Amino acid sequence: MKKNHEIAVFGGGCFWCTEAVFSRLKGVNSVTSGYAGGTTENPTYSQVVMGKSGHAEVVRIVFDPNIISYSTLLDVFFTIHNPTLVNRQGADIGSEYRSVILYTSPVQKKSALEKISVLQARKVFDNPIVTELKPLDIFYEAESYHQSYYAKNPGLPYCQVVINPKLETMKRSYADLLKK
Repeated sequence: MKKNHEIAVFGGGCFWCTEAVFSRLKGVNSVTSGYAGGTTENPTYSQVVMGKSGHAEVVRIVFDPNIISYSTLLDVFFTIHNPTLVNRQGADIGSEYRSVILYTSPVQKKSALEKISVLQARKVFDNPIVTELKPLDIFYEAESYHQSYYAKNPGLPYCQVVINPKLETMKRSYADLLKK
């Protein structure tokens, strides 16, 4: 029997979007918005969005690999954002919105490299994948008002215009993975 939890860390634009998507998956125990991949210790949101911390907006996903695999999480990750854009997703522009996978083990690194290779070979995207792949050094939890943002604010325009379409894509592409 495998251990009952692992950690995945992904950045695919605004963390409100990625948190909303991954929190709906079976086998995902928790999703926390935060910052990683940079150099500033204990960064604040304002430091990150100024683009000087080096950190990306990311989510830390605690998941049960007996229910959902890391490979499946990667499939979802590559479906809900555009991994061919450098330092942006939609209207969100800056290095803090880069596509990044911060692996927590050599197995995760290998899985991510294989997934990227398959997507490139199949020409799933019109342009090359630019997703940054690096080991997770440290994860800094974002301020409390960023946590469960979509769940707390589903009627806000950003949630309606940006997050809802990602959730609809999830429902179409991965209905069998969604929590009841």
